[in-house]
Amino acid sequence: MVHDDGVAPMLFEQAPDAVVFADREGMIRAWNEAAERVFGHTPSEAIGRSLDLIIPEQFREAHWRGYNHALAAGDTKYRGQAMPTRSVRRDGTTIYVELTFAIIHAPGGEVIGALAHARDITERWAQEREQRRELRALREQVSGSDA
Repeated sequence: MVHDDGVAPMLFEQAPDAVVFADREGMIRAWNEAAERVFGHTPSEAIGRSLDLIIPEQFREAHWRGYNHALAAGDTKYRGQAMPTRSVRRDGTTIYVELTFAIIHAPGGEVIGALAHARDITERWAQEREQRRELRALREQVSGSDA
């Protein structure tokens, strides 16, 4: 636990990864500077808006199903796991992000929302995809030779 001497807000704001907190309805209530760098929205543009702001349309239905299930259960099966997924930036471009989630409870135990940490892995994702393509091509080349 952090001794509350004013450090907690600084930890949030200066975290190297995007940190986003959404309430039970999926409305963004906290958005740090790294979230602005990753997603392109300023805090004033993001806070008060739905998480749909950063979720590609084709994934929204599945996202909300999982979000509501996790809130009802009070936990997520993905807690502590980094999950790669697609997201959308302010300019409409699709990016790949690595997300970790936690369900947040008030001191009395009531679920109040969800916290996500996100890291942009778009470049790494593209490099890995290219490596897989090259490996596939090499395998096809080797299997097609008379070696």
